[in-house]
Amino acid sequence: MGGSELRKRSAPAASQRNAKPVKDSGVSPAAKAQTSSNASAYLVLVLLSAAAYFVYRNPAIVTVPLAEFLGTDVLEQPAAPGVVDFTADVPKRDAVVEAFKHAWLAYERDAMGDDEYHPISHEGTNLTEAGGIGYTVVDSIDTMLIMGLHEEYMRARDWVANTMTFERDGDFNTFETTIRVLGGLLSAYALTKDPMYIDKAKDLADRIMPAFDTPSGLPLSNVNLGARVASKTGDNKGLVSTAEVATLQLEFRYLSHLTGNETYWNVVEKVMETIKGSSLNTGLASIFMNPEDGRFVMSAIRLGSRGDSYYEYLLKQYVQTNYTEPVYKEMYEFAMNGVQEHLIKKSVSGRLTYTAELIPERSGSGKMSWRLQPKQDHLICFFGGSLMLGAVTAGAATQNVSIPPHAKHLTPVGIRDWKTGVELIETCMRTHDTATGLSPEIVHFRIPGDKVSGSSVPDDWYIKGAKPGAPPSYDARYILRPETVESLFIAYRLTGDQRYRDYGWAIFQAIEKHCKIETGGYASILNVDQVPVVHEDKMETFLMSETLKYLYLLFEDDTVLPLDKYVFNTEAHPLPIFNPTRHANF
Repeated sequence: MGGSELRKRSAPAASQRNAKPVKDSGVSPAAKAQTSSNASAYLVLVLLSAAAYFVYRNPAIVTVPLAEFLGTDVLEQPAAPGVVDFTADVPKRDAVVEAFKHAWLAYERDAMGDDEYHPISHEGTNLTEAGGIGYTVVDSIDTMLIMGLHEEYMRARDWVANTMTFERDGDFNTFETTIRVLGGLLSAYALTKDPMYIDKAKDLADRIMPAFDTPSGLPLSNVNLGARVASKTGDNKGLVSTAEVATLQLEFRYLSHLTGNETYWNVVEKVMETIKGSSLNTGLASIFMNPEDGRFVMSAIRLGSRGDSYYEYLLKQYVQTNYTEPVYKEMYEFAMNGVQEHLIKKSVSGRLTYTAELIPERSGSGKMSWRLQPKQDHLICFFGGSLMLGAVTAGAATQNVSIPPHAKHLTPVGIRDWKTGVELIETCMRTHDTATGLSPEIVHFRIPGDKVSGSSVPDDWYIKGAKPGAPPSYDARYILRPETVESLFIAYRLTGDQRYRDYGWAIFQAIEKHCKIETGGYASILNVDQVPVVHEDKMETFLMSETLKYLYLLFEDDTVLPLDKYVFNTEAHPLPIFNPTRHANF
C-alpha cells in the first residue's frame, strides 16, 4: 500500500513534465526557479512523510536489515524516561461508554439474567437446562462501576442481590464460572465494599470447592452447583486443561484474604505445587494434565487455548501478592526462558515476531518428536502486554521503574521480554490488516517449504482455509475478543506512547462499523475479510467485561485502576494487590 501511495503522490510531477508549452506569463526566471524549488521541497516533504509513516507501521523493514548489516540482534531499547501525559481522551472514552450502553441496554431489555445474549434474535440463553446464574450480569457489573453508570449499576446490583441463585442442578465449567462470576463478584466488592458481594462470592466458592477433591488436587472441569458434585468432561478423556486449573488462583486467594478462610488459599496453592513438581525441563507446559496423578500428559505446547492463562497467572500471582512470593517469580522466569527459546519465531518476509506451537508426534518406530506449527490464536495477543508488564516487575533491576522504563531499570532478561512484548503487539496489529480492520480467530505464518502458494496469499501470515468464493473457515471469524486491546491498555500505561491509543481507536471504530447491531448489542462476524459482513447471532460476555473495559481504560487517565494497585484477572476483573500473611512453602 505504501508503494501505491507514493506513486499516486508523484503523479502530478510526471504530468507536469509531459505538459505542453504555455505562453510566457511574464514571471521572472528567478521567481519561476523559486516556485519550482518550493514545489520540489513540498514533494520531498510529502514523500518523506509517507516513508516515515510506512516505517512507523513496519519498523522491521529498517531495524532488521540494519541489525543484519551491523551483525547484531535487533533490540528495541525501552525509550528514555520523560514527562508522560496520561490525560484522558474524553471524546474517545465517552464513545466507548456509549458503546457499552448500546450493548448492555439491549441485553437488559431482551435477556436480563440469562447467561448469554443473542442480539439479532433478541433472545437470551442459559448454560444449563436447569437455568443460568447470570454470567453476563456479573461479568459486566464492575465495568458499569468503572464507567460511572450508576443507574445501570443499581439495576444490576438489585438483580444480583434479589434474583441470582446458584441452586442450579446442572454442570458449570469450573474455570469459566470462577473467572467470570466469582471474579466479577470479588471485583464488585473491591470497588464498592458492599458485603452482599462477599456473601454471594462465598456461596459460589463453596459450591465450586468439590472440584478440587481429586487425588492430585487438580480441580475437575465441571461442577454441579446445586448438587455440589464435580465431574470430568467426556471430550478430553477425563483430562484437565493446564490453563483452566492454573487460572483460579487470583480469585480464591483474594477471597481467602477477605474472609480469613485459608481453605480457599490452600486448594489453589496445592495446584501450583503440583504443577511445579511435575514441570517439564523446558519450563513450558503441555495443555493437558491428569487429575489422578497430577502429571502433564503428552499434548501440544502453546500459548493459545488451554495454555494461555497458565503463563498469565504465573506473573499475576507474583504481582497480586505484592512481589512477596518468589516462587511465582521463579516459575514465571523459568517459563519465559522456555517460551523465548522454543516458541518465539520470526516470519519469513516482514520478520514479524510471533509465537508458534509444538505438536508431539510419534513415528512408526515409536520415537517421539516435536513438530513446529506456525499457528497463532488471537488469544495469544494478551501476551505482548503481559511480557511488558513482566519486564517492569519480575524483570526490574530497581524498585522504581520509570515510565516509560529506562534500559538501566531493567535486567537483561527484562529488556529481552520488553522487546519481544513490543514486537508481539505490532504483530497482532498487523493481523488487523483485513477488509474489516478486525483480527481473525487464528492466523498461520509463512515458513520455508510450507507449500502455500497463490497470488492471494500474503507474504507473512494468512487465514488457513480462506479461498475466494468458498465458505469462511472457523479461523476467519472475529468474536469480539479483547486480547489485543488488553495489551494496548497495558502498553500505554507503561509507556504513554500515543500509538497504542491510535491502535485501540482503530479497533474500536472497526467494531462499531462491522459488529454493531442497530437494534441493540454487538455480534460476532464470520469472516474478517468479507465486506459487507455476515454476523453470528451471539454477543460474548467478554465484550462488556473485557473488550469495552480495556478500551475505556485505554482512553481514561492513569489514576483509574493504576497498575501498581490492581491486578486484572483473566476476565479483566480488577482485584487489589495486597500483602499476604502467609507464603508458599514449596
